[in-house]
Amino acid sequence: MSELTFYTNPMSRGRIIRWMLEEVGQPYETRILTWEKGDAKSPDYLAINPMGKVPAIVHDGVVVTECAAICAYLADAFPEAGLAPPPHSPLRGPYYRWLFFGAGPIEQAVGAKAVNFEPSAEQRSMLGFGSMNDVLNAIEGAIKDRPYLVGDSFTAADLYLASHLSWGMNFDTIEKRPAFETYVARHLQRPAAQRADEIDNALIAEAQSPS
Repeated sequence: MSELTFYTNPMSRGRIIRWMLEEVGQPYETRILTWEKGDAKSPDYLAINPMGKVPAIVHDGVVVTECAAICAYLADAFPEAGLAPPPHSPLRGPYYRWLFFGAGPIEQAVGAKAVNFEPSAEQRSMLGFGSMNDVLNAIEGAIKDRPYLVGDSFTAADLYLASHLSWGMNFDTIEKRPAFETYVARHLQRPAAQRADEIDNALIAEAQSPS
């Protein structure tokens, strides 16, 4: 049996990877890093991720950080879960395109909005995401009236995009559009998504309960 360790905090992007791990369906060990204790900046964890950020996984000695990279890695490491097109499928192109669109333009645009940075027209030409409106229009064009980003089945790209849209709409960093709400609602109904939420919500409740 392979060894799979998941480093996370339930109030972080680690929730994306929790969902991915539940979709994969393989046993894994969870190690919770608490902000208050500075766990993510400890020497032991910095040896895994020098950025001191979560999430991260270690699979049979292989360290993977960054949510999109972890999703791509897990989909390939456990192909029986059916979370990525086959290696030589032409669908692999759009699958990578939208998975890394989430890691690039979406992350950049949402991060800029979160810190109240509105790029000027000149700055937009130098930034990979251009503008928030450019990013949202691109997403809407990809998912409007379609259940999946790629082909006719759910992939890690859908998981990653639905996670971003859900988080962003909940925290007002992404505009609520009907196409986004429909897409997110569809995928959050998946049993693995619901299990992941239950696990992380229980961890939050446990941490917040009086000792």
